[in-house]
Amino acid sequence: MASAALASSAFAVSASPLKTRARRNSPPLGAQDPLNFKPLSSRALVPRKCCPVRSALLQDNDEKVVIEESFESKSIFDKERNRSSDGTSESSSASDLERWIIKLEQSVNIFLTDTVIKILDTLYSDRHYARFFVLETIARVPYFAFMSVLHMYESFGWWRRADYLKVHFAESWNEMHHLLIMEELGGNAWWFDRFLAQHIAIFYYLMTVFMYALSPRMAYHFSECVESHAFSTYDKFLKAQGEELKKLPAPEVAVKYYTGDDMYLFDEFQTSRPPQSRRPKIENLYDVFLNIRDDEAEHCKTMKACQTHGTLQSPHSNPEYAFEDDLGCVLPQADCEGIVDCIKKSVDPSQNQG
Repeated sequence: MASAALASSAFAVSASPLKTRARRNSPPLGAQDPLNFKPLSSRALVPRKCCPVRSALLQDNDEKVVIEESFESKSIFDKERNRSSDGTSESSSASDLERWIIKLEQSVNIFLTDTVIKILDTLYSDRHYARFFVLETIARVPYFAFMSVLHMYESFGWWRRADYLKVHFAESWNEMHHLLIMEELGGNAWWFDRFLAQHIAIFYYLMTVFMYALSPRMAYHFSECVESHAFSTYDKFLKAQGEELKKLPAPEVAVKYYTGDDMYLFDEFQTSRPPQSRRPKIENLYDVFLNIRDDEAEHCKTMKACQTHGTLQSPHSNPEYAFEDDLGCVLPQADCEGIVDCIKKSVDPSQNQG
């Protein structure tokens, strides 16, 4: 009996430090008892002084990013990697399906673009201004098609895309002035060129509306291919005819557009740079085509950014001046970007997470 009592007392002494540590590391009583749970509003929150430190770190990282390459190289594959790191990765079959769809969309776009380029190269091998007139007549069509579908969604009461509408209208406005410049240079002198450009534009509009409703990512990629070709075409023209262009005067419409007082829409379509960061000079025809080429590069960047859902934002949008309490005109954001996306998410419910 004495030995048993001595053993029990020794066990009690050795267990007492463990109980002390358990009390020190245990959560508060209110957290253990569900009846005493307190909401977040009554808890001690993190001091606001910690927030500027995080903000400063983000600003330092942002300064390292070049304005011309300010878009993050996000894609469907990057999202899959992030989800896998969080423990919510999709199945391999869903990932393979997504990759196959993207590859199919881009293959179709490249085939269509190459076909149109071959036709234009055959018809306009040595008629530059007429070729540019046809290109600019076609170039503004997709932005009008995007706005048409977005307006339709808004009319149905599904969702709104205010920034998308603003940017796409600004892009269409820019392409329209490119077209006016080509008309002033005589690119539309021949009836055949006007007939061809107008009928291609009608077909292109119907095709883009269908493509945008089917898969906005595919429609934006196709526009990226078109804008990339336009940039390459103007760049080759500048290198080949640069010295001659410097001797010619600039069209009046180009001077008014690029050096005017109201540059809001000019800044609006350049989503990769802050407003007022680009102010062209127009001294001769070479400067005109140089700026048109640079405009096409900006369109290409914007179209590339649009292929990632939620990336596009108006350069003039400033969250600091947004009224969070004013939700009277806000409709739900789109869960499905297009028919392909909706079908994919209906088949694979895991796509709705994240």
